[in-house]
Amino acid sequence: MRKLLLPTLLTLAYPFLIYFGQGHLSPRWLALVLIAIALTRVASSGQRLWYFAGAGAVVLGAASVIGNGVLPLKLYPLLINATLLAVFAASLRFGPPVIERLARLHEPALPPEGVSYTRKVTWLWCGFFVFNGSVSLATTLWGSEAQWALYNGLLSYLLMGLLFAGEFLYRRRVKTRNSIHA
Repeated sequence: MRKLLLPTLLTLAYPFLIYFGQGHLSPRWLALVLIAIALTRVASSGQRLWYFAGAGAVVLGAASVIGNGVLPLKLYPLLINATLLAVFAASLRFGPPVIERLARLHEPALPPEGVSYTRKVTWLWCGFFVFNGSVSLATTLWGSEAQWALYNGLLSYLLMGLLFAGEFLYRRRVKTRNSIHA
């Protein structure tokens, strides 16, 4: 877990690194930041998910180096959303859903209604990744640099946190209600 701290912090800071770096470095140099973050994440994770995202990040970085443009660098948050969407959606198709796997870490004997609930929550997260990726793309194509950095570096994480917290509170309420009626 500790070895994931640096790549996670760098990923969280990425939009601001790009935003503030644009005035001081060419996109070619900023592309090296993206590639370094991606390779650090791949090396520290060891999960296939991050190999695909890392390969995509290297492609985006290479496109930025070749064209000396910032657009490929701004597509990285979209790539992360698309990767997470693919993982969550594939888990719905091939099972078990991602949220069920996480729930079973705390409750290995998950009851059938819990399995059904976790499937619905996995669908909810898929919807979130579609929405978040769409807004990320919109800010990339039509927003200002500041709007892109604000959404991809702050607002998207706040929305993710709100979804996580809202689902957690709802789940506790449902579990409490069900235990009272049982």
